[in-house]
Formats: sequence, C-alpha cells, structure tokens
Amino acid sequence: MSLLGLVLLSPFLLLIAILIKRNSPGPVFYGGKRAGKGNKPFLIWKFRTMYERAESYQGPAVTAKTDKRITPLGHWLRDTKINELPQLWNVLMGEMSFVGPRPEDWDIAQETDREALTEILSVRPGITSPASIIYHNEEKLLEGDDFMTQYYQNILPDKIRLDRLYVRHHSMLGDIDIILWTLATLLPQLASIRIGEGNLFGGPISRFVRFNISWFAADFLIAFSAVSIVGVLWRTTGPIELGIPKALLFALGISLLFGVLNTILGLNKVIWPRAVPEDMFGIILSAGIVIVLASSVNLVSSLPVLPTPMLLLIGLVAIVGFVAARYRWRLLTGLSTFWLSRRNAFSVGERILIIGSGEESEYANWLLRRRNLRYAFSIIGIVDDDPRKQGMRVDGNWIIGTLADVPHLVSRHDIGLIIMALSSMEKEEHDKIMNSCINTGARLLLISDMMSAMQFWLTKSGRPDAAAEALFKKSNESILTK
Repeated sequence: MSLLGLVLLSPFLLLIAILIKRNSPGPVFYGGKRAGKGNKPFLIWKFRTMYERAESYQGPAVTAKTDKRITPLGHWLRDTKINELPQLWNVLMGEMSFVGPRPEDWDIAQETDREALTEILSVRPGITSPASIIYHNEEKLLEGDDFMTQYYQNILPDKIRLDRLYVRHHSMLGDIDIILWTLATLLPQLASIRIGEGNLFGGPISRFVRFNISWFAADFLIAFSAVSIVGVLWRTTGPIELGIPKALLFALGISLLFGVLNTILGLNKVIWPRAVPEDMFGIILSAGIVIVLASSVNLVSSLPVLPTPMLLLIGLVAIVGFVAARYRWRLLTGLSTFWLSRRNAFSVGERILIIGSGEESEYANWLLRRRNLRYAFSIIGIVDDDPRKQGMRVDGNWIIGTLADVPHLVSRHDIGLIIMALSSMEKEEHDKIMNSCINTGARLLLISDMMSAMQFWLTKSGRPDAAAEALFKKSNESILTK
C-alpha cells in the first residue's frame, strides 16, 4: 500500500518539492532521528518546513505555532499534514507502519520512563495514532517562550498514556478506524471537534463489525443449523419440500430480523461473558418475536413455506442456539464446575469451608468465583445450624453439616481456609465458634470485618473519619495475617 501510495502521489509530491525549493533555499526533505521499534534509531522523512539555518537544527525538538524557524509554506504543509507524506518511504522500508505510536524525537524518547518506552516501542511507530489525532493541533496548544515545559508537563504524559493504550488494544479494524479519523481531522469542518477516546479505540467500523457483522455471521450459522436439524428430523415423519437454497434464504431472513431487533433493544452491545440474566431474557424475547413474525407470514401466505409446527420447532432450536452461543463460556465453566464438584479428588487450589449461608456467605461466594480466584480456591461446602437447610444447595454450594461438624469436616476434606460469614449472634457463641475454628489449624478469614469497613466508607460523605480509617486498616491487617 505504501508503494502504491508513492506511485500514485508522485506527481503531487514532485509539485510540493518544487514549491519548497522556490520558497526557500535548502533541501526538499528533512531526516530526523527517531526511536523505532525496539528502541532502534532511524531517520524519519518529512518535507522540509523550516529555514535551512543553524538554529533550525539547534533549537527545541518540538515546535510551536509562533516558531520563527518555520517558513510560510512550512506552516501550510504542517497544518495540512502534507509534510508527513514522505513517511510512506519509511513504511515501505519497514521502519514504520501506517498506524502506530508516533515516533518521538530520539533525545526526548531516551528521557521517557523505561517501562513505558519498552511497551510503546514493542510495535512499529506509525504515520498516525490516537495520540496524533487528539493532538493534531499540538502546535496551536503550545505558546509562549516556555512551550517546551508545557509539552513535557501537559502533552507528553498524555501521549505516552494514549500510546500505551494503543499498544494494548490495537487491531486491524481499529487501525482502519484511526486512518479514517485522521482523514476526518484534515477537514476544516471537523478539525475543531474533539474525538472521544472511546471512539478512537473502538471506532464505527470496528464496532459495527464486532457488534453486528460477527454476531450476524454466527446467528446465520445457528439459524441454518436449526433449519437443517429440524428438517432432517421432520423427514422421518413425511416428505417436505425445502431444499438447501430455501433453507439458506429462510436462515438468512431469521438472522437478519434477529440482528435488527437486537440492535433496537441494545443487545448487540452487550459484553456476553459479563452479561446479567435479564440480557438472556432479552435474547429470548427478540428471537421469540422473530419466530412469531415468521409464523404469521407463513400462515397468511398463499403457499406456506413450512408447516407451522415445524417452524415453531425451528424457532425453539434456534433460540437455544442463540443463547448458548452468547453464554458459551459460562455454560462451559458451569459444566466443569459441576463435574469437579462431584470429583473432589480433582479439586484445585486452596480448599475452603464457609460458615453461614446468609448475606455474608453470598458475598464470600461471589468474591471467590470472580476471575482468577475461582482457580485459586475450591469451595468444599457450607455449614449452617438451620436444620431446614441441611443437604440443600445454596449459591451453587452444598450445605454439608452444622457448626459442630467443623473440626471433622476440616480433617476429612483437608480444609486450608475457613471463611467466617456469620453476623448476627451473641458474643459468647461467636467466640466459641472462633475458638473451634482456630483449634482446627486452618486459617480463618472474617468477612464481617471487611464488610463493616466497606459500610463505613460508603456511608461517610467525603473523607472517612479516623474511626473508619482505623477499622479499614485493621480489617486489611486481619485479612493479611489470618
């Protein structure tokens, strides 16, 4: 693409070169030392925009709008970013990419924090980047005699932050978005509009493909599979005139209508690994509406495409597929947890026993099932003195005994950590249970301390008072030591 750009733009580049030579004496191009991938130096090529004088090379590495080193033509070349076009040669040589962190001046780069610099220079620098879009008018932001101080204090730290975000989250579709945003900033009508960071790192193209096209493709395959499976089963009861072309067309119609309804209901923007239960009901509702509409059209048409019972069965299978595709990781995790819970020999991580099945137990269970914690800990079960709960299952865990059974359970299941999740009880009873747990040799964690500290912080307006801070500190120490 860079070679094609150089060939197509060669007449225009030649014209700019002639204008530069006529505007002021000196070379057409300027080569500046920059930090490249792996912190290897390279020369970045630009059209010369400064007078060919000693101060042009000895002055600050960053320029301001009022910089007297810039020629009249140079101001126009910088405003339109035409001076950057020779960097197509750097891309062709493999020193740069179209999109990537803008290469910083070599001396400034070597003063940057080592960790940040290593991360930023783990990819090729680019002609454009999110930081260069946000600061496309950088020269106008810098003014006065101390503009280098302004750059170091206000602009450079934010550029580094944006470059690190780009390195962590870049993608091909995201790069296409950044190229389009760059072109948009060259238009005078859009140049003054500040583009939000969310749109920079997830622009219209990447969002559309991620939230619509990718799910449409998956839903189409699911719908076609549902039609095929039900069609094969239906053939065992009698002949049916469907065929692959009609099946594909039918699946296409279902998936298109399903995608439109999901967009209207906002379901296309749900991050499904973190979805809540009501999102699942939204998918069921959307798919149900599609099937009802399809059945209605099928009934009123002069030549029904499919028998109504068959169409409803296709809809049911498709709904199961739509939900399973979106909750696939939760289903797999639930299946593996179900299997492991019945194969205690395969339990991994620290074995935990929770005392109590109330609100604090629910909080402890939620916390221990979050992300990596679920791999580090295995909840063996819950103990509770309520006779009505014995042998029951709560929050995905079995109630395996009473408080009197704690020593036996710790020994039997090799419990390493006991979580105390009881709140409302007499002090004597509380101390008795505490001593019983301590005598087992297992470590003890009090959820009540942590929850009380949180409540203090949440109920106080502004800065917490000394008592709240002391309790929070005490809770942290208790968690770390016990």
